[in-house]
Amino acid sequence: MNFRFSQLLAAPAFLLALGGCQSGGKAGSTQPDLLQASLDTTVRPGDDFFQYANGAWLKKHPIPASESGWSIAKEVQNEVYGRLLALNKEAAGTKATAGSTQQKIGDFWATGMDSAAIDKQGLAPLKPELDRLAALRTPADVQTAIARLIPLNVNALMGPAVMQDAKNSDKMVLYLWQAGLGLPNRDYYFNKDKRTANIRNEYGGHITKMLTLMGEDAATAQRHSTQIVKLETALAGSSRKLEALRDPYANYNKMTVADLSKLTPGLDWKAWLTQLELGQVDTVIVGQPEFYREAGRLLRTTPVDDWRAYLQWQLLHTYAERLSTPFDNENFRFYGTVLQGRKEQRARWKRVLDDEENAMGEALGQLFVKEYFAPETKARYAKLTENVVESFREHIQALTWMSDSTKQKALVKLTRITPKVGYPDKWKDYSALDIKRDSYAANMMRANQWNYRFNINKLGKPVDRTEWGMSPQTYNAYYNPSNNEIVLPAAIFAIPGLKDADADDAIIYGYAGASTIGHELTHGFDDEGSQFDEKGNLRNWWSKKDRAAFQKRVNGIVRQFNGYTVLDSLHINGKATAGENIADLGGIVIAFDAFKKTEQYKKGEKIGGLTPTQRYFLGYALGWQGHQRDEVLAQRILTDVHSPASYRVNGPFADVPAFYEAFNVKPTDKLYRPDSARVTIW
Repeated sequence: MNFRFSQLLAAPAFLLALGGCQSGGKAGSTQPDLLQASLDTTVRPGDDFFQYANGAWLKKHPIPASESGWSIAKEVQNEVYGRLLALNKEAAGTKATAGSTQQKIGDFWATGMDSAAIDKQGLAPLKPELDRLAALRTPADVQTAIARLIPLNVNALMGPAVMQDAKNSDKMVLYLWQAGLGLPNRDYYFNKDKRTANIRNEYGGHITKMLTLMGEDAATAQRHSTQIVKLETALAGSSRKLEALRDPYANYNKMTVADLSKLTPGLDWKAWLTQLELGQVDTVIVGQPEFYREAGRLLRTTPVDDWRAYLQWQLLHTYAERLSTPFDNENFRFYGTVLQGRKEQRARWKRVLDDEENAMGEALGQLFVKEYFAPETKARYAKLTENVVESFREHIQALTWMSDSTKQKALVKLTRITPKVGYPDKWKDYSALDIKRDSYAANMMRANQWNYRFNINKLGKPVDRTEWGMSPQTYNAYYNPSNNEIVLPAAIFAIPGLKDADADDAIIYGYAGASTIGHELTHGFDDEGSQFDEKGNLRNWWSKKDRAAFQKRVNGIVRQFNGYTVLDSLHINGKATAGENIADLGGIVIAFDAFKKTEQYKKGEKIGGLTPTQRYFLGYALGWQGHQRDEVLAQRILTDVHSPASYRVNGPFADVPAFYEAFNVKPTDKLYRPDSARVTIW
């Protein structure tokens, strides 16, 4: 996945049409050069290329108090927010036909923005569910309550999802994943460093405060908070670490429902699955059996009072931002300030738009594309994708460490990769989604239930390979191994402040070709994606010798990134981030060779005093232009499979010979790595 700080929206007004790619750029343009304006020339490129490429921009764009970071992506997001604001205001002010997309968007917006009504309602939207939880008396009641909360998107112990069978991609099956924690992941419950210990201490106080807001007296809230943290710590103890969750074989444990019951004796899985509208399921794939074994033990042995408090807390936590101001503010204090270092809340209207994206992103996307996105642009992006795919084909053919037989299989897989560019050909049908003007929290609850049923209704039906997992206005992209596809939403190609006429090939190939298209293609051949075949099945298609040669190169990039220290003693987790680091490196070298076929590269003319090759590398660095607060950086080191932005530039560049040549990197420079230490994979 190409993760640029967060999943963001982007404005088609800034989308780069590939006409700039065909024109080869304009060396004589009188417009200020975007790349040149961002440079910090006090820094040597060979010492810190990220700072050299983006330093001037960073100085001009401090992090706002309401944000955990600021980036080129946030600049784009601000533009799209304006577009979406206009669409929502228009929808809210129109007497739209009941059940229409415009009605749903308008009513969602109206309830989200009516803070007076939200404050007046207080906890009322959750009261029916809280009352049910208050009535729990037996372990069987607890199981029933958990099953009721799952469709509401409450992170209550179970993590069910209907997905393609990793070993049979033509079949949709039920997966069960570890879940149930209120902190970002299991390490927050055990790491002993001062930063994490402080977060853990604050967490208990936060739960206590939320429970007092719910109506508990101080002593009861404190007691329940202690019980909740103890229960979550037990769940965390049986949860797998970040890097372990990336092993597709270790996280594939198929078993019958009868065998699942043996794994968790005393639990009535038949009843549980029936209540979850999954009663027809006879086989499941359990990601982490040891987690469910412990969850089953806890359900049998933990007092019902502890479970009642835990489930009430998880419900409050899920919907706190959609409740009255005291709940919203306390939720922000912990999750926004303590965890992310933000000084103030983001504007309500932006947060409502984010919720709307999660609730019905493609419904919004249909209006968005219709108003602001030209259909012909989709074809232009597809052409760039073809060019990068062809370059990847040439790279595979030229490999010296892979045998011809495995190469042929790799080429078949590459040929079978389906690129989805811009926006879906078929949109999701939201006709069954009920949105009203009664309550913001209630609308979110109904949207979560709709999304749950949309997912589980895939069971027993043919795999819909046309479906998108992101809306077109999402500033992100992904590779799906089960579909063997790359999905490139329109927004990921956006660059603010740059018109198509001024967009030269170098920027486009670096920014879009390397950091997005080449990156996602390489995910099909990274340490995890390479274990899936051309049909999307988890199956070994490598010779033993070739796999060992590949793993040797993977180990090299793991060691390289393990050696990077971030924030005092925090190190990048090289194993957890290996897939993204491989994809970054692959995208850079593959797209560069595609760029070398353009007229701009062949002519070699400078723009803004920069050679075509220099502009290519700067174009890639442009995509990671941004900075973030230490608090969120520390969080992502523990929870994110992506390296911090600066290392996604400096790390792979240190392995690319063309970068050394373009910027005259010398052995005395900090980024310099001797030939023997440089990683070469694809």
